[in-house]
This record gives sequence, structure tokens and C-alpha cells, in this order.
Amino acid sequence: MKLDTAQLLAMYERMALIRNFENKLAELFSSGSLGGTSHFCVGEEASAVGVIWAADEKDWLISNHRGHGHLLARGLEPRRVMAELMGKDAGYCRGRGGSQHISCMEKHFLGTNGITGGGIPIAAGAALSAKYKKTGEIAICFFGDGASNQGTFHETLNMASLWQLPILFVCENNGYAMSTPLARNSASGNISPRAAAYNMKASVCNGFDVEETYFTAKKIITELRESSVPQMLEVMTYRHCGHSKNDSRVYRTREEEQEMMAKDCIAAARAKLLERGITEAEIITADNRAHTTIENAAQFAIEAPVSSPESALEGLFA
Repeated sequence: MKLDTAQLLAMYERMALIRNFENKLAELFSSGSLGGTSHFCVGEEASAVGVIWAADEKDWLISNHRGHGHLLARGLEPRRVMAELMGKDAGYCRGRGGSQHISCMEKHFLGTNGITGGGIPIAAGAALSAKYKKTGEIAICFFGDGASNQGTFHETLNMASLWQLPILFVCENNGYAMSTPLARNSASGNISPRAAAYNMKASVCNGFDVEETYFTAKKIITELRESSVPQMLEVMTYRHCGHSKNDSRVYRTREEEQEMMAKDCIAAARAKLLERGITEAEIITADNRAHTTIENAAQFAIEAPVSSPESALEGLFA
């Protein structure tokens, strides 16, 4: 199956937007304009865009510590996400959530999560609510390969299967749980075989290909709406950067990185667009729009007022 060129170009631009956002954050950290830490999803953009574009706007999203791509793929405003990360009042949580705890109920986004596997049981709650109210919504929960070793993973998959909850469990398998390679933390070799222990169907897709990711997720989501039976999708991907901004990546070779980065999802989508008749000029225009949007978002966030205790409490006692 193939996407029409207009949709593929739009997905390409959204991936470029996410890549520019993460690169800008790295620049702001380096210049001292942004404190704390952050976990970038550079290289994993096709997973966020492919899965989330296959969902409906009212499907509930539950993210993890590496969640900026999920936020932007869902359509949250880059300038407000950037402001949130900088502790500004214009952020979605008035600067109180930051990278690890940003949510937006209007967009059905139940939050990023700084606890490994912490979002997985939240997905069960969202799916149970949707099933009880018969809304037709599903929950889509993103987590990494490392989180599959947490008790929350096993407990929630068991409960979701027993209760037949409409959840799509999305494992973004980038090959490393922080610095531990998959071969050293998963006896099964990858994560999808674990679903069978809970009588759950699992699929695997190439996370370097946004088109394949989209169609795989779309098929599963369609089945979920019809049957309310949970499923798992393992997206095979790779993060170009380290686990967090201070990670020097001593646990993997530069040769491995070069080999994996040659499969870059944005470069792959660009090649597909050229093959299907989209011109170089049209792609450059999309790149420029993404770059300008993020530059403007950063400027907005830098100039926005810092969150104050008064603004955070505003409206709570009205």
C-alpha cells in the first residue's frame, strides 16, 4: 500500500518539524538557555508520526520520557511545548510540567511520564473509561523496550487482556534501555513475543519507514475499534542521540551509529517523495516551513514570561 503524495509530504513535514524541534532544544541546552535534562527522539520521528496519524483525534495518547515527538505529532503547538519546557506561563501546563510531565486534555494527550513504564497503567484507565462509556475511543500507549521489563508492563497487559480493553501498546524499540543493549535485557530477543503470554496479538513494523508504520498501525486500530481486544505493535527504530543530553554513548560504536543513521526515516521519506514525483523545491519548502516554525517557537518561548506561583493558581478557586 502507498500513501498519496500529499499525505506523505505532510507527514514528511511533520517529521522535519519534530527533528528541528529536538535539534533546537539541543542548541538551547548548549547555550545555557534551557536547564535540567531532556530525552530527544531524533531518528524515531516515523514512529510518532506514523502511529498517531493512523489514530483519531479523540483517541487517548499516553507517552513516556521521550515524548516531544508524540506531542508534536498529535498537533500541539510547538511554541507552547517549547514554552512549557522552559518553565514559562505560556506552556500547556503553565511551565509546571516540563518535558517529563506535559499533558493537554483538549488534545486527548494524557501526558509524558518520567517514570519508566509509568504511563502503561494510565492507558488501562483511559481504555476502561472509553469502554465503559461506549465512546468508541481507544488508548494508544508508547513505551520503550526497557519499560517492558517493568512490572507495570506485565500487570497492565494481563489486565487489558482479561478485561478486553481497547489499547494499542506501542513499543518503540530503539535497541537500548538507556545504555543496555536489547540482547542483554530481553531473553526473547525482542519485545513482541511477550504479548502471546497474555493472549494478545502482536505486530512488528519497520520504524524507519513512516508509510509502513502508518499502515500497520491503521490496520491494528481498525481491528481494535471493531473488537475492543488489545494489541501490541513493536516499532523497530533507533535513536541517533544518546539516552539523554549528557550521554556520551560509550556503549555503542560510531560505526554502528553510521550504519543505522544511513536508514534515517526522514531521508527515506524524502527519497520516496522524489520517486513519486514531488519536486526538490517542494521538499525544500516543507523543510523551510518546519525550520521557521521552530525558530519562531524558540523565540516566543525565550521572550515569554516565567511561570509564577500566582499564575499557576489562577482559576483554581474560582
